[in-house]
Amino acid sequence: MSAGKLKGLHQDRLQQARDRQQEAADDVRKDAEVRVELPHTAVPNGRDVARITGLCLRHGRLVNADLLVSGPERIALVGRNGAGKTSLLRTLAGQLAPLEGEVKVMVPWRFLPQRLDLLDEKLSVFDNVAGAAPGVFPQDIRAQLAKFLFRGARAAQQAGTLSGGERFRAALAMTMLAAPAPQLLMLDEPTNNLDGSSVRQLTGALSAYKGALLVASHDLPFLDSVGMDRWLFLDEGLRETTAEQVRDLLEGRQSGQE
Repeated sequence: MSAGKLKGLHQDRLQQARDRQQEAADDVRKDAEVRVELPHTAVPNGRDVARITGLCLRHGRLVNADLLVSGPERIALVGRNGAGKTSLLRTLAGQLAPLEGEVKVMVPWRFLPQRLDLLDEKLSVFDNVAGAAPGVFPQDIRAQLAKFLFRGARAAQQAGTLSGGERFRAALAMTMLAAPAPQLLMLDEPTNNLDGSSVRQLTGALSAYKGALLVASHDLPFLDSVGMDRWLFLDEGLRETTAEQVRDLLEGRQSGQE
């Protein structure tokens, strides 16, 4: 082969490599955002979603508390460590019995715990999500998983081999794509141990969610970004407050302990 042809072949291969690199970069940019549609999670305005009456928790400070969640409300649960935020969510999820009082959830719901222990480590991402969505066609599950950035072979990956960010997305998909569609979503410190990209992906997914949200978190910027309708400060009761007052309340508690 002549030197001219070799040079031309080299240039062609170089251009092909550049094209592949550009395609990969485009894929990374596309993968940066979770783009999901969840119309069946919608809750009509005014519909009762959950109610607690005279609640005393087994763990935490909350006593004789009342709360009504109505319609597609987004409620932030804030308070110092040990106040009972996680216990309140676990009680609503039926994982803890109340010490006193009554808890009632009137719509399909899902709970995403801090530990992300929903996943069966031995099953694939697809099988984990399919197990939470009985009756949903496999092609529909795969289409939705692609929007959670699990495309093709990634959906077949075993849950136990996932990275931290992938594990979070898989647990989030299992929670939000469940059937029946959850009209109440409860999240416990969802941004703990997440990098910035994963937090943005979570925020994007929640922007598509149409149901009621109860989120326990110390991450005030994240709560702001999700667009909370109500802020509840947990102590011995559930104190209605505002985003502006939350930081002062938390700082006041910390100052009081020092």
